[in-house]
Amino acid sequence: MTNLFSAPFAKVHPYALFYTTVSNVNNMPTTLLSGNEWGIAEKIGHGPAVGAGVSIDHRRSVCLGKDIRSTQEKEKNVSRAVALKKDVTIKPSKATVGVFCASDPRIDEESRQRCVNIVKQVADHVADSIDSVDVVYAPLLVDGEPQADAVAQQFKESGVNVLICTPDTWAFPQLSVLSLLSHFPKDIPINFTCGNSGPKPGVVFAHAINGAVAQYGKLSHLNVGSWPDTGSNPPMSEATGRALVDWVHAAATKVALRGRRVVVFGHDSMGMETALAHVIPTRNVFGIEIARLDMKLLADMLRKEAYDKKECKALRAWIDKQLGERLEVPSEEDSERFDQSLAMYLIVRDLMNDLNAVGGGFMSQLEWGSDARGIPLPVADAMESLFNSTFDHNGVKPVLPFATEADVQGLLTMLFMSHLTDGNPPLFMDFRKVWEPWELNALAKDVGEYDANALWAKKGLVDGDNSGSASLNWAAKQGASVAEIMQNVSMPLADEGYFPGLGNSVTFVSPEGLEGIASRLSYSALSNMFSLTWDEACTVELPPKLSNAVCNASTATWPHTFVVPKYATMVEYKQVPPANHFHMVTGLSPARLEYWMDLANVLSATPWAARPSYLEDTDRPIPLIYTQNGGEDATKMMLGKKM
Repeated sequence: MTNLFSAPFAKVHPYALFYTTVSNVNNMPTTLLSGNEWGIAEKIGHGPAVGAGVSIDHRRSVCLGKDIRSTQEKEKNVSRAVALKKDVTIKPSKATVGVFCASDPRIDEESRQRCVNIVKQVADHVADSIDSVDVVYAPLLVDGEPQADAVAQQFKESGVNVLICTPDTWAFPQLSVLSLLSHFPKDIPINFTCGNSGPKPGVVFAHAINGAVAQYGKLSHLNVGSWPDTGSNPPMSEATGRALVDWVHAAATKVALRGRRVVVFGHDSMGMETALAHVIPTRNVFGIEIARLDMKLLADMLRKEAYDKKECKALRAWIDKQLGERLEVPSEEDSERFDQSLAMYLIVRDLMNDLNAVGGGFMSQLEWGSDARGIPLPVADAMESLFNSTFDHNGVKPVLPFATEADVQGLLTMLFMSHLTDGNPPLFMDFRKVWEPWELNALAKDVGEYDANALWAKKGLVDGDNSGSASLNWAAKQGASVAEIMQNVSMPLADEGYFPGLGNSVTFVSPEGLEGIASRLSYSALSNMFSLTWDEACTVELPPKLSNAVCNASTATWPHTFVVPKYATMVEYKQVPPANHFHMVTGLSPARLEYWMDLANVLSATPWAARPSYLEDTDRPIPLIYTQNGGEDATKMMLGKKM
């Protein structure tokens, strides 16, 4: 008999369930045990069973061993309100994944144990692959309604907000999974992962339950993968596990950001309506709040020097050490302005921390630093770059996606992409100049650096170039040290034409070989929906003279990232941007992004003629609910009307 009180508590928590004996399979009468009669079933699947919940703390699984009926009788006539604590530590929102399996009480014991082993294997794989989620699993197989109620109760008590079902045998949809789902909100993400095994076909049940769920209008994702037909512990294939992890990342992003907020200083910069804070749609679709703070608060705090002056000196000393003469401060006034920019970073950081924010934005032009009728203040480029980077003067830190020009739709794009990659630094860029191949090649010939075999010569490129929000990480290849990154960064004086308040810009040229997704979120009142224009993309380097010529064709003192989309031509690319800004993150696969767009009900905009509608081993499988309702866009629009 397992001793629960000696079992160590791990990241994945198996539920220790008390099983009751059942005398009749059809009627399923139950006997509740009490006192010393409580115990753990020595064999999983000892007939149809009713599970009672257990209490789990951060050390071990603890079983409740009292007579439920006597406790209920004692409390029947007692009514009391419980006061919650006044002092509460706010914990970051997390996804908690609940893994379970449906089965049939008539299945043989060996097959049932195999089901339990698969549940644990899947739970362990998710827990080992994604640090940002908690995982619990149920060794009680969901044979029918009582088991569904028992597992659902324990999942809810553990805060489960993402579900994975791993069928390996036949089961009955309504008696098992549908009964369990009835305990949860309709929009809870659910994934059915199974092998394509034939002996007691779990894949048959997976298709049955996936179809049943789609029938009543709920989205689910089916992952028909591969594991051996035989053996007690059949290992998942690498592709099965990868698809599952991509889906969990997407589900975790959806649920973990619900109820969070971003902080935006000022209104949309320069009246750029594509940067608008669509407060109500953002709340309804993503569950994200947009806290709007007045620029005057920041200006007042800067004037009052409401920040830690000792830390500001430490930040300046760190910048001086990293950049040396690449920090351009020719006069004492320039040095003071740069210090103000660093003080802004500390003030805004603390304000966002006070509000428990997950991202931010800053108007800059015209309200802050560009209208000469007022008192122009120093540019915020250094502040914005630090927020989007994985380090500052205090060492390694989480990325806090931050948008220049108070571009909220750009901020949301970066926020979602960063969370989908467990915190990779996003890049904020102007869609500054699209160089078609003919134009770029003509310039290359003029400077004597033409290379017909180079990717940029064949495809052309976009010069991503914007003052502010350029993550410092993008100045070097992935895995580079802080010293290596900062060696490529300069901070010249700001362009007075843009920023009469002066200060310093941030500049670098991104290296070749950074790969990921370039994208932009946008909103349309016509459909009342968000859409994401995206493509796989990589960065390229240009020969020195050509690179210098391209940089000087726009604003040379700002960061430059030369982006080449995988499928879009430059003619297509320059005609469909939904805004003047676009964004990129490394380490994001199309499948993971598509799973998130499904779960968030965001339209996928990839109008590239060269990209097929479905790429095997690249895209996620198309959900059944889409094929039944006229396609992905049509279904998402129908679902959108219910939001």
